[in-house]
Amino acid sequence: MTKEGLTEGTPTDNSQIQLVTITPQLLQQSPQADLNAAVPQALLDYRPEPYRIGPGDTLYITVWDHAELTSPAGIQQQTVANGRLVRSDGTLFYPYVGSIKVEGLTLEELRAQIASKLAKFVERPQVDVNVVGYNSQRILLQGAFMKTDPQPITAVPLTLGQAIGTATINADQANLGDLILVRDGKDYHLDLSGTSSNARHSPAQDVYLKPGDRIFLPYNDTKEVYVMGEVMRPQAVNFRTVASINLTQAIGRVGGLNPLTANGKEVYVIRGASNFENAPAKVFQLDARSPTAFALGDQFWMKPGDVVFVGPAGITRWNRVISQLLPSLSVISTAAYTNYSATH
Repeated sequence: MTKEGLTEGTPTDNSQIQLVTITPQLLQQSPQADLNAAVPQALLDYRPEPYRIGPGDTLYITVWDHAELTSPAGIQQQTVANGRLVRSDGTLFYPYVGSIKVEGLTLEELRAQIASKLAKFVERPQVDVNVVGYNSQRILLQGAFMKTDPQPITAVPLTLGQAIGTATINADQANLGDLILVRDGKDYHLDLSGTSSNARHSPAQDVYLKPGDRIFLPYNDTKEVYVMGEVMRPQAVNFRTVASINLTQAIGRVGGLNPLTANGKEVYVIRGASNFENAPAKVFQLDARSPTAFALGDQFWMKPGDVVFVGPAGITRWNRVISQLLPSLSVISTAAYTNYSATH
């Protein structure tokens, strides 16, 4: 379809605009997938290794039938009172064994070492090792959580979903559309908004956490789209829920189309205005007069910095109008995107 220089699916001659009509076929091709980015394969591939002991951990070492080795403080004391703290240099002292380097060992490796050394003094020693205080490995949480205390990595693998559940999302302030997991100096952006109502199938349940991971959940107060043109109350619209906002909701927030001046066929969503000099801005068109317009708009999800523009009746040269608008929209869209990115 060609409309005064706006060509569906291809850039115009000035390479500034690419028109895409909002149709059921378009929405089927990317049903919120535009916002629900796939979980990076590197995160899905990671599988936790057996727990490795570190400085600050407290170990409880059991030698069966030898209470004097297992509970030197007395069996009436709590387990932690008989625990053995791993010192800052990664060592601990154990009777008949002496000072032993335990940092980096698995529980099974340490058990075998202690049993081997005790065999010189105890006939066929039966040794067990457990961690009663996990203090050496943690993950950090920041942002729109109710509890941001560091969470320990233990012998039981911890998933992103479990960590988020423990921290408790602040549903009124959180933006689940761009949770950031920082691992080994790299940022991984995850969109959990589309699965927030179905935690069982959330991608967060498939991501195991690694010692040193940092999780940042941004706030939603700087996530905005702009609605302009022939609407009742042109203004910036905040994303105020944990899920994203769709086109119908954005228009509804500003009071709807102006019935006296708006051309219902000319409802546009301008995306990428902030970078139109380097890449064509995508312009999505919705015919609001169509019986299916409400359903289509209800399934078209907005992005931060999008500009909704409703044209007036009687204007036909939309290529010229939108091309003239792009420079000013670039300033608006860039500001919105900058504010949104600043929270990351």
